[in-house]
Amino acid sequence: MKRRTLSVTAALTATTALLLTACGSEESKSTDSGRIASPEQSTTTAPKSAAPSAAAAKLNPDGVDVSLPKDMNLVFDWTKPTNKNEAAAMDDAANYIRAIYQGVDKRTSDNAAVIAYSTGDGLHYAKTQIASRVDGGWTATGTRRHYKATARSASNGNSVEVAFCVDSSEFYSKEVKTGKVLMTKPSIADFGYFKIIMVKYPTTEGLWQASKVFVETKAEKCR
Repeated sequence: MKRRTLSVTAALTATTALLLTACGSEESKSTDSGRIASPEQSTTTAPKSAAPSAAAAKLNPDGVDVSLPKDMNLVFDWTKPTNKNEAAAMDDAANYIRAIYQGVDKRTSDNAAVIAYSTGDGLHYAKTQIASRVDGGWTATGTRRHYKATARSASNGNSVEVAFCVDSSEFYSKEVKTGKVLMTKPSIADFGYFKIIMVKYPTTEGLWQASKVFVETKAEKCR
């Protein structure tokens, strides 16, 4: 599928107005299946984060940098649908998740990727997730797996519901100051089921933004 190139500068310019109107909704859930461990949990020292790899830097078909450090591994183990809009929406749902964790790594929710790939409640959710980790003094490390993805188009063709499971059993919080990883025992709390409503950006071909996020925590169906 052919995707167009959108520069970071263009993404920032085209979406700055959205920041002025974005707000949270009671429908949008601010709970991420990737849990934040408490200081009471056991710790171990993690290796230093490496610079983003060249391969990671290529994960930006929209021209927006969604690269992550090597120790923050987000795996999207799914098959894209044949429908062009659904495939593009699924790609950008993955980029939205990458954008959130890039914000966690960079310690800011104003990174270009978050601004490019989210709007409305989706932007509020991203900012909340990033802020919770920044305020706690945590980043993240390990592998977070996304799988069992489905996509369903709205009749108007301008929105797609992308749903998927998340396994965070090998994905941990890490103290920024000390580099210690806050380990947790595997449990049902490691599994979540996400539904993200992706909407087509009206003036840029192929760009989809997360507008709402719904999360089912402790999702048995994802085990």
